[in-house]
Amino acid sequence: MDLLKSPLYSKYVQSNAKLVDFAGWEMPISFSGLINEHESVRNSAGFFDISHMGVISIRGINPKEHIQKFFPTNLYSFSKGQGLYTVMLNEKGGIIDDLIIYDLGEQEGDISEIFLIVNASRYEVDFSWIKNNLNEKEICMSNAKKDKALLAIQGKDSFKFFEEWLKSSIAYIPNFGCEYKIFEHILPEEKIFFSKTGYTGENGLEILLSDKAANNLWDFLVSKNIAPCGLGARDTLRLEAGMHLYGQDLTEATSPYEAGLGWLVHLENNHEFFGRSFLEEQSRLGIQKKLVGITIEGRAIGRKGCEVFNGEETIGTITSGSWSPTKQKAIAFAYINISHAFINNEVQILIRGKKFKGVITKRAFYKKNI
Repeated sequence: MDLLKSPLYSKYVQSNAKLVDFAGWEMPISFSGLINEHESVRNSAGFFDISHMGVISIRGINPKEHIQKFFPTNLYSFSKGQGLYTVMLNEKGGIIDDLIIYDLGEQEGDISEIFLIVNASRYEVDFSWIKNNLNEKEICMSNAKKDKALLAIQGKDSFKFFEEWLKSSIAYIPNFGCEYKIFEHILPEEKIFFSKTGYTGENGLEILLSDKAANNLWDFLVSKNIAPCGLGARDTLRLEAGMHLYGQDLTEATSPYEAGLGWLVHLENNHEFFGRSFLEEQSRLGIQKKLVGITIEGRAIGRKGCEVFNGEETIGTITSGSWSPTKQKAIAFAYINISHAFINNEVQILIRGKKFKGVITKRAFYKKNI
Protein backbone atom coordinates (compact mmCIF):
# COMPACT_ATOMS: atom_id res chain seq x y z
CA MET A 1 0.00 0.00 0.00
CA ASP A 2 1.28 3.46 -0.90
CA LEU A 3 2.29 5.65 1.99
CA LEU A 4 0.41 8.90 2.60
CA LYS A 5 2.33 12.06 1.76
CA SER A 6 2.25 15.53 3.28
CA PRO A 7 1.50 18.59 1.09
CA LEU A 8 5.12 19.49 1.91
CA TYR A 9 6.58 16.21 0.65
CA SER A 10 8.46 17.93 -2.20
CA LYS A 11 10.36 19.93 0.43
CA TYR A 12 11.68 16.69 1.94
CA VAL A 13 12.99 15.60 -1.46
CA GLN A 14 14.61 18.97 -2.16
CA SER A 15 16.26 18.86 1.29
CA ASN A 16 17.55 15.27 0.89
CA ALA A 17 15.74 14.25 4.07
CA LYS A 18 15.99 10.70 5.34
CA LEU A 19 12.44 9.31 5.09
CA VAL A 20 10.64 6.59 7.05
CA ASP A 21 7.19 5.03 7.31
CA PHE A 22 5.47 6.56 10.33
CA ALA A 23 1.86 5.50 10.98
CA GLY A 24 1.33 5.00 7.25
CA TRP A 25 2.90 8.33 6.27
CA GLU A 26 6.22 8.88 4.50
CA MET A 27 7.84 11.30 6.91
CA PRO A 28 11.35 12.72 7.51
CA ILE A 29 13.31 11.13 10.34
CA SER A 30 16.02 13.78 9.88
CA PHE A 31 17.31 16.53 7.59
CA SER A 32 20.72 17.75 8.81
CA GLY A 33 21.08 15.15 11.58
CA LEU A 34 19.24 14.47 14.82
CA ILE A 35 21.71 16.19 17.17
CA ASN A 36 21.89 19.37 15.09
CA GLU A 37 18.08 19.54 14.82
CA HIS A 38 17.61 18.85 18.53
CA GLU A 39 20.08 21.57 19.51
CA SER A 40 18.54 24.06 17.06
CA VAL A 41 15.24 23.79 18.94
CA ARG A 42 16.85 23.96 22.37
CA ASN A 43 19.07 26.93 21.46
CA SER A 44 16.90 29.03 19.15
CA ALA A 45 14.23 27.50 16.90
CA GLY A 46 13.47 24.63 14.56
CA PHE A 47 10.38 23.59 12.67
CA PHE A 48 8.60 20.32 11.97
CA ASP A 49 6.08 19.16 9.41
CA ILE A 50 3.45 17.38 11.53
CA SER A 51 0.92 16.96 8.73
CA HIS A 52 0.64 13.26 9.58
CA MET A 53 -1.39 14.20 12.66
CA GLY A 54 -5.18 14.34 12.49
CA VAL A 55 -7.41 17.38 12.96
CA ILE A 56 -11.06 16.64 13.73
CA SER A 57 -13.63 19.46 13.56
CA ILE A 58 -16.75 19.20 15.71
CA ARG A 59 -19.43 21.81 15.06
CA GLY A 60 -22.82 22.48 16.58
CA ILE A 61 -24.66 24.33 19.31
CA ASN A 62 -22.56 23.90 22.46
CA PRO A 63 -20.46 20.99 21.12
CA LYS A 64 -18.75 20.54 24.50
CA GLU A 65 -22.02 19.26 25.94
CA HIS A 66 -22.06 16.46 23.37
CA ILE A 67 -18.40 15.39 23.58
CA GLN A 68 -17.89 15.75 27.35
CA LYS A 69 -18.62 12.02 27.85
CA PHE A 70 -15.46 11.08 25.93
CA PHE A 71 -13.12 12.89 28.33
CA PRO A 72 -12.44 12.67 32.09
CA THR A 73 -11.42 16.36 32.10
CA ASN A 74 -14.03 19.07 32.61
CA LEU A 75 -14.37 20.67 29.16
CA TYR A 76 -15.93 23.78 30.69
CA SER A 77 -12.61 24.53 32.41
CA PHE A 78 -11.40 26.30 29.25
CA SER A 79 -13.07 28.69 26.85
CA LYS A 80 -12.85 30.33 23.41
CA GLY A 81 -9.31 30.90 22.24
CA GLN A 82 -7.85 28.28 24.57
CA GLY A 83 -6.58 24.71 24.27
CA LEU A 84 -6.75 21.79 26.69
CA TYR A 85 -4.53 18.71 26.83
CA THR A 86 -6.50 15.61 27.79
CA VAL A 87 -7.07 11.91 27.09
CA MET A 88 -9.93 10.05 25.45
CA LEU A 89 -10.92 6.85 27.25
CA ASN A 90 -12.64 3.56 26.51
CA GLU A 91 -15.23 1.92 28.79
CA LYS A 92 -12.48 0.33 30.92
CA GLY A 93 -10.62 3.57 31.53
CA GLY A 94 -7.90 2.74 28.99
CA ILE A 95 -6.42 5.56 26.94
CA ILE A 96 -7.66 5.57 23.34
CA ASP A 97 -5.56 8.66 22.59
CA ASP A 98 -3.98 11.74 24.13
CA LEU A 99 -4.80 14.95 22.32
CA ILE A 100 -5.36 18.69 22.53
CA ILE A 101 -8.84 20.19 22.26
CA TYR A 102 -9.14 23.77 21.00
CA ASP A 103 -12.22 25.94 21.56
CA LEU A 104 -12.70 28.13 18.47
CA GLY A 105 -15.91 29.71 19.77
CA GLU A 106 -18.88 30.70 17.62
CA GLN A 107 -18.21 30.60 13.89
CA GLU A 108 -21.62 31.25 12.31
CA GLY A 109 -24.50 32.44 14.47
CA ASP A 110 -24.80 30.14 17.45
CA ILE A 111 -22.79 27.33 15.79
CA SER A 112 -19.52 26.80 17.67
CA GLU A 113 -16.52 24.79 16.55
CA ILE A 114 -13.95 22.66 18.33
CA PHE A 115 -10.71 21.20 16.91
CA LEU A 116 -9.22 17.97 18.20
CA ILE A 117 -5.59 17.49 17.16
CA VAL A 118 -4.91 13.77 17.49
CA ASN A 119 -2.11 11.30 16.91
CA ALA A 120 -1.58 10.03 13.37
CA SER A 121 -1.86 6.37 14.35
CA ARG A 122 -5.15 6.99 16.17
CA TYR A 123 -7.04 9.30 13.79
CA GLU A 124 -9.31 6.62 12.32
CA VAL A 125 -9.89 5.03 15.73
CA ASP A 126 -10.68 8.38 17.35
CA PHE A 127 -12.99 9.50 14.56
CA SER A 128 -14.95 6.24 14.60
CA TRP A 129 -15.19 6.12 18.41
CA ILE A 130 -16.67 9.61 18.59
CA LYS A 131 -18.87 9.21 15.51
CA ASN A 132 -20.36 5.92 16.75
CA ASN A 133 -21.24 7.42 20.13
CA LEU A 134 -22.57 10.83 19.04
CA ASN A 135 -25.99 12.01 17.93
CA GLU A 136 -25.04 13.26 14.46
CA LYS A 137 -28.30 15.15 14.09
CA GLU A 138 -27.00 17.67 16.61
CA ILE A 139 -23.28 17.65 15.84
CA CYS A 140 -21.28 17.72 12.61
CA MET A 141 -17.91 15.94 12.49
CA SER A 142 -15.37 16.37 9.71
CA ASN A 143 -11.72 16.17 8.78
CA ALA A 144 -10.49 19.75 9.28
CA LYS A 145 -7.08 19.06 7.77
CA LYS A 146 -8.05 17.59 4.36
CA ASP A 147 -5.34 18.85 1.98
CA LYS A 148 -3.91 21.36 4.43
CA ALA A 149 -0.54 21.16 6.18
CA LEU A 150 0.24 21.22 9.88
CA LEU A 151 3.53 22.83 10.91
CA ALA A 152 5.17 23.22 14.32
CA ILE A 153 7.74 25.94 15.03
CA GLN A 154 9.50 25.26 18.34
CA GLY A 155 12.11 27.04 20.44
CA LYS A 156 12.60 30.29 22.34
CA ASP A 157 12.76 32.34 19.11
CA SER A 158 9.74 30.70 17.45
CA PHE A 159 7.26 33.50 18.23
CA LYS A 160 9.59 36.15 16.83
CA PHE A 161 10.00 34.43 13.47
CA PHE A 162 6.31 33.56 13.13
CA GLU A 163 5.32 37.17 13.87
CA GLU A 164 7.74 38.36 11.18
CA TRP A 165 6.10 36.02 8.64
CA LEU A 166 2.57 36.78 9.82
CA LYS A 167 3.26 40.54 9.95
CA SER A 168 1.24 40.63 13.15
CA SER A 169 1.90 40.41 16.90
CA ILE A 170 0.77 37.29 18.75
CA ALA A 171 1.81 38.59 22.17
CA TYR A 172 -1.83 38.78 23.28
CA ILE A 173 -2.22 35.01 22.97
CA PRO A 174 -1.42 33.16 26.22
CA ASN A 175 0.36 29.83 26.54
CA PHE A 176 -2.00 27.12 25.22
CA GLY A 177 -4.06 29.85 23.57
CA CYS A 178 -5.11 29.73 19.93
CA GLU A 179 -6.36 31.88 17.07
CA TYR A 180 -8.46 31.02 14.00
CA LYS A 181 -8.95 33.80 11.51
CA ILE A 182 -8.17 35.22 8.09
CA PHE A 183 -4.94 37.14 7.50
CA GLU A 184 -5.68 38.99 4.25
CA HIS A 185 -2.09 39.40 3.06
CA ILE A 186 -1.41 35.67 3.39
CA LEU A 187 -4.66 34.02 2.33
CA PRO A 188 -7.66 36.34 1.84
CA GLU A 189 -10.24 33.55 1.48
CA GLU A 190 -9.19 31.02 4.12
CA LYS A 191 -8.67 31.05 7.88
CA ILE A 192 -5.35 30.11 9.45
CA PHE A 193 -5.31 28.25 12.77
CA PHE A 194 -2.37 28.52 15.15
CA SER A 195 -1.81 27.74 18.81
CA LYS A 196 0.93 28.30 21.37
CA THR A 197 1.45 24.61 21.94
CA GLY A 198 4.05 22.00 21.07
CA TYR A 199 5.80 18.75 21.87
CA THR A 200 9.33 19.78 22.77
CA GLY A 201 9.24 21.48 26.18
CA GLU A 202 9.98 24.85 24.57
CA ASN A 203 7.85 27.82 23.57
CA GLY A 204 6.30 27.01 20.25
CA LEU A 205 3.46 27.13 17.77
CA GLU A 206 1.38 24.60 15.87
CA ILE A 207 -0.12 25.98 12.66
CA LEU A 208 -2.81 24.60 10.33
CA LEU A 209 -2.79 26.29 6.94
CA SER A 210 -3.24 25.73 3.21
CA ASP A 211 -0.69 23.94 1.04
CA LYS A 212 0.31 27.24 -0.61
CA ALA A 213 0.70 29.15 2.66
CA ALA A 214 2.60 26.24 4.27
CA ASN A 215 5.12 26.17 1.42
CA ASN A 216 5.52 29.93 1.78
CA LEU A 217 6.12 29.62 5.52
CA TRP A 218 8.63 26.78 4.98
CA ASP A 219 10.62 28.90 2.51
CA PHE A 220 10.53 31.89 4.84
CA LEU A 221 11.85 29.87 7.81
CA VAL A 222 14.63 28.32 5.72
CA SER A 223 15.58 31.83 4.53
CA LYS A 224 16.01 32.77 8.20
CA ASN A 225 18.30 29.77 8.76
CA ILE A 226 15.72 27.97 10.87
CA ALA A 227 16.40 24.24 10.68
CA PRO A 228 13.75 21.84 9.38
CA CYS A 229 13.59 18.98 11.87
CA GLY A 230 12.52 15.35 11.61
CA LEU A 231 10.82 12.78 13.79
CA GLY A 232 14.12 11.74 15.38
CA ALA A 233 14.68 15.10 17.06
CA ARG A 234 10.97 15.34 17.85
CA ASP A 235 11.29 12.11 19.84
CA THR A 236 14.41 13.09 21.81
CA LEU A 237 12.97 16.54 22.56
CA ARG A 238 9.63 15.21 23.83
CA LEU A 239 11.33 12.50 25.90
CA GLU A 240 13.63 15.04 27.60
CA ALA A 241 10.55 17.18 28.36
CA GLY A 242 8.68 14.24 29.92
CA MET A 243 5.99 14.01 27.24
CA HIS A 244 4.25 10.73 26.37
CA LEU A 245 4.23 8.99 22.99
CA TYR A 246 1.05 7.13 22.15
CA GLY A 247 1.62 3.46 21.31
CA GLN A 248 4.62 3.30 23.62
CA ASP A 249 3.96 5.15 26.89
CA LEU A 250 0.18 5.21 26.44
CA THR A 251 -2.12 2.46 25.15
CA GLU A 252 -5.66 1.25 25.69
CA ALA A 253 -4.20 -1.03 28.37
CA THR A 254 -2.96 1.91 30.48
CA SER A 255 -5.05 4.27 32.59
CA PRO A 256 -4.41 7.97 33.24
CA TYR A 257 -3.46 7.21 36.85
CA GLU A 258 -0.84 4.67 35.78
CA ALA A 259 0.54 7.02 33.13
CA GLY A 260 0.99 9.89 35.61
CA LEU A 261 -1.93 11.77 34.08
CA GLY A 262 -4.28 11.59 37.03
CA TRP A 263 -4.48 15.40 37.01
CA LEU A 264 -6.60 15.09 33.87
CA VAL A 265 -9.26 13.07 35.69
CA HIS A 266 -11.86 15.38 37.23
CA LEU A 267 -13.96 12.96 39.28
CA GLU A 268 -15.10 15.88 41.42
CA ASN A 269 -16.88 17.33 38.40
CA ASN A 270 -19.50 14.53 38.58
CA HIS A 271 -19.95 14.40 34.80
CA GLU A 272 -20.42 10.99 33.22
CA PHE A 273 -17.66 9.77 30.91
CA PHE A 274 -16.48 6.49 29.44
CA GLY A 275 -14.39 4.60 32.00
CA ARG A 276 -15.56 6.64 35.00
CA SER A 277 -16.56 3.67 37.19
CA PHE A 278 -13.23 1.96 36.49
CA LEU A 279 -11.25 5.08 37.39
CA GLU A 280 -13.31 5.64 40.53
CA GLU A 281 -12.37 2.15 41.66
CA GLN A 282 -8.72 2.63 40.71
CA SER A 283 -8.68 5.93 42.58
CA ARG A 284 -10.02 4.15 45.65
CA LEU A 285 -7.90 0.98 45.52
CA GLY A 286 -4.70 2.41 44.04
CA ILE A 287 -2.59 1.35 41.03
CA GLN A 288 -0.20 -1.56 40.58
CA LYS A 289 2.23 0.10 38.15
CA LYS A 290 3.38 3.63 37.43
CA LEU A 291 5.20 5.38 34.59
CA VAL A 292 8.51 6.84 35.80
CA GLY A 293 11.63 8.40 34.38
CA ILE A 294 14.96 6.57 34.54
CA THR A 295 18.52 7.76 33.92
CA ILE A 296 20.95 5.02 32.90
CA GLU A 297 24.67 4.98 33.69
CA GLY A 298 27.11 4.64 30.81
CA ARG A 299 26.25 5.02 27.16
CA ALA A 300 23.93 2.03 26.73
CA ILE A 301 20.40 3.07 25.71
CA GLY A 302 17.38 1.29 27.12
CA ARG A 303 14.89 0.87 24.29
CA LYS A 304 11.23 -0.09 24.31
CA GLY A 305 10.78 -3.58 25.77
CA CYS A 306 13.95 -3.65 27.90
CA GLU A 307 13.21 -5.17 31.29
CA VAL A 308 13.85 -3.35 34.57
CA PHE A 309 15.10 -5.31 37.59
CA ASN A 310 15.52 -4.99 41.32
CA GLY A 311 18.19 -7.59 41.89
CA GLU A 312 16.83 -10.77 40.29
CA GLU A 313 13.20 -9.57 40.36
CA THR A 314 11.65 -8.12 37.20
CA ILE A 315 9.81 -4.99 38.29
CA GLY A 316 9.03 -3.20 35.04
CA THR A 317 9.51 -2.55 31.33
CA ILE A 318 10.89 0.40 29.40
CA THR A 319 8.42 2.03 27.01
CA SER A 320 10.61 4.83 25.53
CA GLY A 321 14.35 5.36 25.65
CA SER A 322 17.03 7.47 23.99
CA TRP A 323 20.30 9.31 24.43
CA SER A 324 19.61 12.83 25.74
CA PRO A 325 21.64 15.36 23.71
CA THR A 326 20.91 18.06 26.31
CA LYS A 327 21.72 16.04 29.44
CA GLN A 328 24.40 13.89 27.79
CA LYS A 329 23.08 10.69 29.31
CA ALA A 330 20.74 7.83 28.50
CA ILE A 331 17.14 8.45 29.61
CA ALA A 332 13.98 6.39 29.50
CA PHE A 333 10.38 5.99 30.62
CA ALA A 334 9.28 2.72 32.19
CA TYR A 335 6.23 1.23 33.85
CA ILE A 336 7.43 0.06 37.27
CA ASN A 337 5.74 -1.97 39.99
CA ILE A 338 4.31 0.64 42.35
CA SER A 339 6.25 -0.70 45.35
CA HIS A 340 9.52 0.22 43.57
CA ALA A 341 8.40 3.40 41.79
CA PHE A 342 9.93 6.06 44.00
CA ILE A 343 12.41 8.82 43.19
CA ASN A 344 16.14 7.98 43.54
CA ASN A 345 15.48 4.24 43.75
CA GLU A 346 18.32 2.32 42.05
CA VAL A 347 17.33 -0.30 39.48
CA GLN A 348 19.01 -2.36 36.77
CA ILE A 349 18.08 -2.35 33.08
CA LEU A 350 18.77 -5.39 30.91
CA ILE A 351 20.23 -4.14 27.60
CA ARG A 352 21.50 -6.65 25.05
CA GLY A 353 22.05 -9.32 27.71
CA LYS A 354 23.87 -7.05 30.18
CA LYS A 355 22.50 -5.17 33.19
CA PHE A 356 23.16 -1.45 33.58
CA LYS A 357 22.51 0.69 36.66
CA GLY A 358 19.59 3.09 36.49
CA VAL A 359 18.05 5.62 38.86
CA ILE A 360 14.36 6.46 38.96
CA THR A 361 13.64 10.16 38.43
CA LYS A 362 10.79 12.46 37.60
CA ARG A 363 9.68 12.06 33.98
CA ALA A 364 10.66 15.60 32.97
CA PHE A 365 14.44 15.44 32.51
CA TYR A 366 14.57 18.95 31.07
CA LYS A 367 12.77 22.24 31.78
CA LYS A 368 13.27 25.41 29.79
CA ASN A 369 14.70 28.53 31.37
CA ILE A 370 11.83 30.96 31.98
